Amino acid sequence: MFSQLFTLPFKVSAFPLMEEKNLTWQNYFIIGGITDLPQLQAPIFFLVLFIYVIVLSANSTILLLICKDQKLHTPMYYFLSHLSFIDMCYSTVTMHKALDVYVSKNKQISFSACLTQMYFYVTFLCCEFLILTAMSYDRYVAICFPLRYVMIMNKKLCALLTILCWIVAFLEVLPSVFIIYHIYCFKSNYINLFFCDLMSIMKLFCHGASLMEHLIYAESAFVGFLPFSFIITSYSYIIRAIFKISSSRGRWKAFYTCSSHITVVALLIVPTLCLYVRPTSAFALDSDKIFLLFYTSLTPLVNPLIYSLKNKDVKMAFWRLVEKKKEILV
Repeated sequence: MFSQLFTLPFKVSAFPLMEEKNLTWQNYFIIGGITDLPQLQAPIFFLVLFIYVIVLSANSTILLLICKDQKLHTPMYYFLSHLSFIDMCYSTVTMHKALDVYVSKNKQISFSACLTQMYFYVTFLCCEFLILTAMSYDRYVAICFPLRYVMIMNKKLCALLTILCWIVAFLEVLPSVFIIYHIYCFKSNYINLFFCDLMSIMKLFCHGASLMEHLIYAESAFVGFLPFSFIITSYSYIIRAIFKISSSRGRWKAFYTCSSHITVVALLIVPTLCLYVRPTSAFALDSDKIFLLFYTSLTPLVNPLIYSLKNKDVKMAFWRLVEKKKEILV
């Protein structure tokens, strides 16, 4: 459905391991999948499918609890609902082709579909960065200005921040898409990965890789290092405010309210910056494939677990919902 967003007005030059005289013209890529070993394909398929189902179930449960329970209608859970929605979309974009390859045995993906998958993958990743940045501001106001928290973090500001995050994420990826859209020469049409990742496509460029690298550095600075610096700055003020609290119980409570967010930031932003902010030549698809598999599948799974297992309000909301369902059934 999304593949129709990008139409292909030209042929993609693809010559997998061929000399230029044997040049073939194709408008599709070949997805390598997770593994080439036949004995591992079925176990990995069921593992990925299991993780995908858990991701959808866990994040949809978080969304349901936040929508149904009035006590969770606060700025922090408002941002968390967007984070859960992004994780569902993010896992669907990255996992659906890997699952489809095993079921249909069809490893072909059109150029437009590949470009669309890459676009939404990077978009959801950037949006998650920005939502986490907005959540850090929410924690900063809650800890440093508790008496003015309700006045500052009102519904209008929360809605404005989330809309801004989504708009910036969707627009920020467009320059990369524009450049790849006009690349007409690829060294091969074989992507040694289980989805169309930006770096894996760049490895196939006949030319223009350096331009893309500079663009990725600029984009990473804008939606990577800049938000990360903002988060670090926010938590420096938060930590300073926490140490000013006289009681140890108050300090522990303040730190505990921020611990889930800190954990998610560490698990998402730091590995992403280490993975993508490096030269294309340093991106080894064979060795990075396993890392990307765990990164793209486990990150959307870990987020709801962290916020549900460590959050008393979410657990209480879950049991309140269960009790209501019991009353209805009785």
